[in-house]
Amino acid sequence: MARVAVVTGGTRGIGAAIATALKSAGYTVAANYAGNDAAAERFSAETGIPAVKWDVGDYESCRAGLERVEGEIGPVDVLVNNAGITRDAMFHKMTPDQWKSVMRTNLDGLFNMTHPVWPGMRKRRFGRVVNISSINGQKGQAGQTNYSAAKAGDIGFTRALAQEGARVGITVNVVCPGYVGTEMVRAIDEKVLAERILPQIPVGRLGEPDEIARIVVFLASDEAGFITGSTITANGGQYFA
Repeated sequence: MARVAVVTGGTRGIGAAIATALKSAGYTVAANYAGNDAAAERFSAETGIPAVKWDVGDYESCRAGLERVEGEIGPVDVLVNNAGITRDAMFHKMTPDQWKSVMRTNLDGLFNMTHPVWPGMRKRRFGRVVNISSINGQKGQAGQTNYSAAKAGDIGFTRALAQEGARVGITVNVVCPGYVGTEMVRAIDEKVLAERILPQIPVGRLGEPDEIARIVVFLASDEAGFITGSTITANGGQYFA
């Protein structure tokens, strides 16, 4: 029987690439999303992967959504915490709402999603949790104190939880992408990309969502059972942790 995987923020960008790659690798996949119904419908039509809507920032919504997924396709073996938002502002202009909303999705979301599936993983003595952080959670970024703090928190969450899961067959790892050619990044002004972003990347190009997805597929596999608590950087040499 195919293992079941849930990918948050799974209908667009890196999340969509991850969900699609997991399906291609033989997993039964559900893709969570928060608000863009049209994009979710297109994704499901193109991939055959069901899109399930709930807010990862709300614990009860996560619990109910995961309960629905497990009732329809089976217990969750693989959880990819990919959902994330930005609310950028220089710190002296940042509002409490900008801070709280990013923390709520990008950091609280890891607890809200992982906590409901953790007991089942422990009972079955198997689980794979892969958290998607960011290069800016490692090195920081001006104008992103909220985002950088949350993404750094994702790394700490991973390292601590990995120690709890290790003896019961659960691995917990984190992937830190650099600049990846998603719709959001490619919408940046071409001059800014060419003059300010690409020169910082030694390989001279943006990453591709599929390159991040292949890392996740490996970390989700049985063969990756000896890898836990690890931070995998995928940034074209821009930053070495």
